[in-house]
Amino acid sequence: MIDVFITDGHQRKAIPVVRALGREGLKVAIGGESTFSPAFFSKYCFQRIKYPSAAKDPKNFLDFIRNFLRENRPKVFMPLDEWTLDVVTKHLEELSKYSKIPIPSRNIYLKARDKAQTLKIAQDVGIPCPKTYLPRNIDEVQALYRKLKAPLVIKPRLSSGSRGIIYVKYINHLIPKYMKIHSQYPNPIIQEFILPGGDTYGAEVLMNKDSEPRAVFVHRRLREYPVNGGPSTLRESVDYPELVEMGVKLLRALNWFGVAMVEFKIDPRDGTPKLMEINPKFWGSIQLPIVSGVNFPYLLYKLAIEGDIEPIREYKAGVMCRWLLPGDILNFLSNKNRFKLNPSFFKFRDENIYYDILSKDDPGPVLGAIFYHLWKILSPNSWGDLMRR
Repeated sequence: MIDVFITDGHQRKAIPVVRALGREGLKVAIGGESTFSPAFFSKYCFQRIKYPSAAKDPKNFLDFIRNFLRENRPKVFMPLDEWTLDVVTKHLEELSKYSKIPIPSRNIYLKARDKAQTLKIAQDVGIPCPKTYLPRNIDEVQALYRKLKAPLVIKPRLSSGSRGIIYVKYINHLIPKYMKIHSQYPNPIIQEFILPGGDTYGAEVLMNKDSEPRAVFVHRRLREYPVNGGPSTLRESVDYPELVEMGVKLLRALNWFGVAMVEFKIDPRDGTPKLMEINPKFWGSIQLPIVSGVNFPYLLYKLAIEGDIEPIREYKAGVMCRWLLPGDILNFLSNKNRFKLNPSFFKFRDENIYYDILSKDDPGPVLGAIFYHLWKILSPNSWGDLMRR
């Protein structure tokens, strides 16, 4: 019998998830859009399932998932990314007949995905946010043009990572850039730009069905790609209780259930952490909390099976985890300060440095990632997908 069925085996985050579950002795089935899905190559992969794309073909994806769950009855089903979650949350009641699915309801999930709703809820509970504007039409954008000063940032309400985010250095660029984003992502938000000089943090939390925290973790970004804002390529575990408190407060206000990462950026003007967004799913840097002592995938499995678990609030600080292939290499190649990086790009081995994909114990996904990246590069319109969270 399958213990856990996870989706998105073609994504980087699936590799540490399947390892974290498999090392606990669980039989893990992995679904993915490609035969070359890197997680398929893990020795901890019990069964490989190729399915239709949730993003491009949601109807057939749903039919496939419904039939697979009905026929195989895995104990727990974990959709990992937003496209699969979009489909699963819409049909959560039906799919929950066949497997335990530890995710929030559709309504709560959509509130967390929508940056505008997230920021409103955060402001209501007293969490600091950048100044944010929600224009409803071009007339309101023009009014903001006459009122605001650059720099600004335009963000889609519904997206993840750096997709669709555009920076406005000069105020006369506001309207054309807004219309460009609006054509792809309707009614984006406009925010003040938090100037460089402050670190970016992620507060990661597992909440039970009563929206009480059962595991917490905080990391600080050290490097990312693209270098002006994108997925982290190197990050470090830190002790930051204030961010944990704010992250839990926001997720509790949402009545959240399951895993999520709440992202903050320090405003260098006053040292205040400002809310950036909620990542309402497993995040790309999930390997770091696992190697630091917080096994979020296994804890989520136990929560689903047992109904509740004892809280975990301690972990090892000062642990670093690196997305070397291709993330940190691309950061190095595109960074004008590449030879002044701290820690150095060339510091490959240390007792406190771990890797997202590289593993002596489970080398297969590295080969899988190479095959997958080559396949994606040779496919049309593909490079942007490689940088997804």
